Amino acid sequence: MTAFPVVLSAPSGGGKTTIARALLAAREDLGYSVSATTRTPRPGEQEGRDYFFLGRDEFTRRVDAGEFVEWAEYGGELYGTLRAQMDAVLASGRHVVLDIEIQGARAVRKLFPDAVLVFIVPPSAEELLRRLGGVQGSRSASLVRRLRRAIEELTEALEYDYVVVNADRTEAVAEVATILDAESGRPRRNAALEEDLAVLGREIGALADRIEQSTEA
Repeated sequence: MTAFPVVLSAPSGGGKTTIARALLAAREDLGYSVSATTRTPRPGEQEGRDYFFLGRDEFTRRVDAGEFVEWAEYGGELYGTLRAQMDAVLASGRHVVLDIEIQGARAVRKLFPDAVLVFIVPPSAEELLRRLGGVQGSRSASLVRRLRRAIEELTEALEYDYVVVNADRTEAVAEVATILDAESGRPRRNAALEEDLAVLGREIGALADRIEQSTEA
């Protein structure tokens, strides 16, 4: 089997990060590509586990050197996926899980045409609002901006290979796992499949010959 990138995207509050963590905890055939960012570490975050924390100049230098598969700016900070991180996971024979936005997914698809893109959506507008923290305790302008952006992202979801409705986390994780299993079984991802089928064909042919010979006898 050939390992491939698995991209999970969703509107803010869609649950892609939770699903990614559940899949990584449950499956040995998956690995995570640690992203890089220019923002400062939050309490409890560790270098190389949560992010690679880079200065803005260093981040920009690596962008210019072509070290990023994808990168973007959010809230005044830079975030990106390092090619070396992806390659290391893929070289280990594991699929690499990326929890990134639509712009980044497009960049990954361009460099890795065999990547599997999965878009996670909430079951309803009211549920999305609840996951975003509701109206109470949230600045209305920020909340409306996130909801408007979600509308745009839903139209862009049509570019993805699969769309999974995250009404129940356990069921959503199981559905993405089923997608991974199905994609892993595709003939184009199994370089040894042609020879395996040829061997099986020869074995069936030998069996048919023995039966035919015994019948004639």
